[in-house]
Amino acid sequence: MQRKISNPSLLLFIILVGFPQISETIYTPSLPDIAQHLGASNSMIQLTLSMYFLGFAFGVFCWGRLSDSIGRRPAMLWGILVYAIGCFGCYLSGSVEWLLACRFIQAFGASTGSVVTQTILRESFDGTRRHAMFAQISAALAFTPAIGPLIGGWVDQSLGFRAVFLTLVAMSVAIWLYTWTSLPETRVESTVKISILAVTRRLLTDRRVWGFGFLIGATNGILFSYYAEAPFIFIEFFHMSPGVFGFFGILVALSSIWGTMLSRRMLIQFQAEQIIMSGSIISMVGAISLIVLAVIGIKATLTDLVLMVICIFILLLGISMTIPNCLSLALAHYGDVLGTAGAIFGLGYYVIVSLITSGMSLLHNGTLVSMPLYFLGLTIAMVLVSRLLAQSKVR
Repeated sequence: MQRKISNPSLLLFIILVGFPQISETIYTPSLPDIAQHLGASNSMIQLTLSMYFLGFAFGVFCWGRLSDSIGRRPAMLWGILVYAIGCFGCYLSGSVEWLLACRFIQAFGASTGSVVTQTILRESFDGTRRHAMFAQISAALAFTPAIGPLIGGWVDQSLGFRAVFLTLVAMSVAIWLYTWTSLPETRVESTVKISILAVTRRLLTDRRVWGFGFLIGATNGILFSYYAEAPFIFIEFFHMSPGVFGFFGILVALSSIWGTMLSRRMLIQFQAEQIIMSGSIISMVGAISLIVLAVIGIKATLTDLVLMVICIFILLLGISMTIPNCLSLALAHYGDVLGTAGAIFGLGYYVIVSLITSGMSLLHNGTLVSMPLYFLGLTIAMVLVSRLLAQSKVR
């Protein structure tokens, strides 16, 4: 039976889930600039994205677990405070090692916006209503990865890359105040005393949880590996300014909007597992298209730029159809231990995201072929796993 929460607004949900994504992408237009100022290689600077997800992985475990013991609201407020400290540390960083450490702290705090908000949603809605809520929020959040580069590109171009991190400090203060005044407590008291070993055992023996965990990790890994490579492709190869590159991200985000809206409409006639498989296939087609384009030979012309945008559009369209349905289904049978289950599950899939983005940084070689080849391998695996999930649902 659906239990209504104490009216936290949809806007608050969107902000709390969205600010970690903005934090991840806001400084991507500055990556070449940061590498130059800190005297680091492009691959080393790309590792700051992987470090973010590693901190995020440990954060979702800690904050999800903590939300079961002290409550959803306190866990959220403390996490945002830690996030603000990490942002200020990034602003002060004078070396790539310092930046890596502060990115870990920043992500550790930001992760509360993901895991605790998802827990509130899962314990407050069920069935088709839960799928629709995740799809609706995902549609709104499709612009957050684009808002980040847009803001970051113009701030970097006008004030330098350090001002980007100072912008995040100001944003964290505003989010903390909004959360303090608007987020009620939604924890169910009966879920406080939970055995973490028992929950872990349940998750590890659940094949569907493994499948959804891989799909969420792979889709997010592809998405943020793209954001790691995109500045070097569009700024260095196509000679875009950071400001123009930031605006360009909005066009790409339209694929995410369309994908989540399409997913929501398809839920009327199709099961979520079928939509997940369709999205995986579409992403694979996008990866193949990018490979074909790279093999033919890409030049810094408007025509090739448009063709690359179309291929990326197809790739991200499939991803945006897959993610919300996986998030909605993954812990559908863990309503009695949502906070702890979400913490363990989040730790697992964000480790996958970190490993995938690390793989992209290791494969970075200045060519336009490595990224689509990497994405093709990942999307083939996604199609196979989504097929197994669909078959298990039928049985």
